[in-house]
Amino acid sequence: MSREQAATVMEQQARACANMDAGLYADLLVRAAADVRAGGPCAKIITGYADAPASAAVPLRLLGGVHALVLTRRAPELARFYPSAGGAYRPEDADDCWAAFRAVVAAEHDALRNWLRRPPQTNEVGRANLLLAGLLYAVGELGALPVRLIELGASAGLNLRADRFRVEAADFAWGPADSPVLLPGAWRNGVPGWLRDAARTHPELAVEERVGCDVTPLDPDDAEGALALRAYVWPEHTARAARLAGALDLAGRLPARVETVGAADFLGGLEPDPGRLTVVWHSVMRQYVPADEWTRVTAEIDRLAAAGAPFAHLLFEPYPVDGRHRFQLRARIGVGPERLLAEAHPHGLPAWAA
Repeated sequence: MSREQAATVMEQQARACANMDAGLYADLLVRAAADVRAGGPCAKIITGYADAPASAAVPLRLLGGVHALVLTRRAPELARFYPSAGGAYRPEDADDCWAAFRAVVAAEHDALRNWLRRPPQTNEVGRANLLLAGLLYAVGELGALPVRLIELGASAGLNLRADRFRVEAADFAWGPADSPVLLPGAWRNGVPGWLRDAARTHPELAVEERVGCDVTPLDPDDAEGALALRAYVWPEHTARAARLAGALDLAGRLPARVETVGAADFLGGLEPDPGRLTVVWHSVMRQYVPADEWTRVTAEIDRLAAAGAPFAHLLFEPYPVDGRHRFQLRARIGVGPERLLAEAHPHGLPAWAA
């Protein structure tokens, strides 16, 4: 049953990859699932992880570990199929690509077993498109206060620098024109009026503090940490890789702090600030937090909201709607109601008005 469960999770992830323009990974995972059922190299690699829940993302850990080998030139035969390494992939290459992938899994057992201990850390820069929209909404509601930016599940803290990114859509742009991080095609079917108004009124934001938390943070200035971030970007998504490269460059010049602590304990040490707008935001991380801890997180957010100091809670998270997950930006100002502002692709680009 353990192998069957693991294979089923791989097939589920294959469908998700296919739906997000990652045909290479989709094809590999279909074959990896069959290899697990047959007791092949993929089954040996995931020994001890076969019963892990889907939320542990074991298939993505395996793919990320192999991708790291490709990026560090330890898998040259496989690299010719990976666009992230200068290769190219076509559906008719599926069998040859799988043969090269399976050979790497068999040859690099120890390295991949070590990688499986590492939870996926995408620190998806595109999601800053929604977080920035929420931040401008909050500033539009509360005025041009100095901002204290707080991120839960911050990973390497790249999106704590989001106010220095450049967002562009039809007849719309916000952020430094020379930013190394460009978020193009940010909005589909027009930019919401509230966002246009806020962006026009607040062409710049005074972010005075950038701090986040993560139970397993990465250091963007460390070669190993940067490799982990690059390896978890799917190899066909070259635009995402370019945004990540720009964000890593910016992180080397603009300080931010990420503390190694869970979200509830981190918020428990946070106090209101009457002179600044405290913004707590997070993106696609809630499902990785145990339910009992999230109850504590909610209580801490309620405490901060009720303190009387300027406060906003911004979240870009998946919500079940009509039998599927919809990724939604929601905002809560102070003790007011939570408002649905927009929806978006899971990686943040494009977004559209709710």
